[in-house]
Amino acid sequence: MDSDIPKLFGTSGIRGKIANEISPELALNVGKAISTYLGEGCKVVVGYDTRTSNLMLERAVSAGILQGGCHVLSLGMVPTPLVGYATMKLGADAGVMITASHNPSPYNGIKLWNPDGMAYLQEQERNIEKIIHEKNFYKASWQNIGKIEDISPVIGDYIDDLLGLMDIKPGLKVVVDCANGAASYLSPLILRKAGCQVVSLNAQPDGFFPGRKPEPSAANLMELMQVVKATGADLGIAHDGDADRMVAVDDKGRMADFDKLLALVSAEVGGCVVTTVDASACIDRALEEVGGTVERTKVGDVHVAEMIHKINQNHSKPLAKFGGEPSGTWLHPQFCMCPDGILSALRVIELVQNKGPLSKLLDDVPSYPTIRDRIDCDEVQKKPIMEKAKSELSLIFDDVVDTNLKDGVRLSFSDGSWVLVRPSGTESFIRITLEGKTEDKAQMIHHQTAEFIQNLL
Repeated sequence: MDSDIPKLFGTSGIRGKIANEISPELALNVGKAISTYLGEGCKVVVGYDTRTSNLMLERAVSAGILQGGCHVLSLGMVPTPLVGYATMKLGADAGVMITASHNPSPYNGIKLWNPDGMAYLQEQERNIEKIIHEKNFYKASWQNIGKIEDISPVIGDYIDDLLGLMDIKPGLKVVVDCANGAASYLSPLILRKAGCQVVSLNAQPDGFFPGRKPEPSAANLMELMQVVKATGADLGIAHDGDADRMVAVDDKGRMADFDKLLALVSAEVGGCVVTTVDASACIDRALEEVGGTVERTKVGDVHVAEMIHKINQNHSKPLAKFGGEPSGTWLHPQFCMCPDGILSALRVIELVQNKGPLSKLLDDVPSYPTIRDRIDCDEVQKKPIMEKAKSELSLIFDDVVDTNLKDGVRLSFSDGSWVLVRPSGTESFIRITLEGKTEDKAQMIHHQTAEFIQNLL
């Protein structure tokens, strides 16, 4: 693929600020490119989350799809996992989700899905970029322009299939915080149908996200943590704006450590689990105890999905039954290849039902001190900073035993500590993730790494 073609896709689709990077014109061109790429007569599922710009972009991308002679299967306002599920369930040729996931209100984006519910791979994204760059769009004749079909009834199938997958007995009390996002109606409904006693927070769809910011971080989930504790709930669940993610709050009102929660569910599922280079070693330990294995890949749910797909195509290896990032983006390939925050919530509820209080389960997972940090960095500075990091970051430490350049720069130290430096694919940050053998070692690694990057800025 030509390197001079402008890059539109990051680690999780196309994303940016409305009126800056994201516009109706771009959405129209993406729609045209999809129908050109797929061919006349193909079917494309389209959904959107609660953002104020979503109908504007949904209408534009749909118009482009129709112009190329493809048909739009319209879902309306739904969580991202429903687009992946509907694409697979209805045998559609592709899916389009209008969302900026956890980004603030001024952002929006476009994410594309394959017939099996897996996100478009990098090569597919580059093909779409090439068509847009060359403006070589296919235009159907007037009698072959595509049609729009309402497929919202498939939401009922999604609910039934989810509940049929789980074995949850009635009784647990769960507080669910939907962030005024796309899961506002659906997540509380599904948890109630599963037999949970549900308390809902921020469950009115609103693109201004008045209840809290859409990223389910500790700073944004103070209310959820307080309500879990005050109501004596067994656990709390929080989604991001489009509900492809899920984070949990334990029965003591503490936000669950991302890595520990991933380790717990990984051990419960067993077999081969796929995770990313920034995930904790506690996941490896948890899988070792149940005879499972861990495969690591680049950061980004599309890379996790691609690795799961690759492993499951190779029948000489154990099947990958589960995969995820420490951010709370988990994939359940036995259901669909799209990250699903609602199914992830059901997995955690089932775990608590079977194994006891989440607080005790989390406390029993051994861990090293972990630090996740991000440093503001303009897009134009990311590449030169990372080039410097690749060649010079290891030189500021005296006990580096391995340098991994698979995704950013990951340094491993002689005592088992590690640090990962990589540019965000969706925001203007350089991210630092590390795990230290001791608190002092973690602080030392963080201080020296952050200072190294700040000096380059």
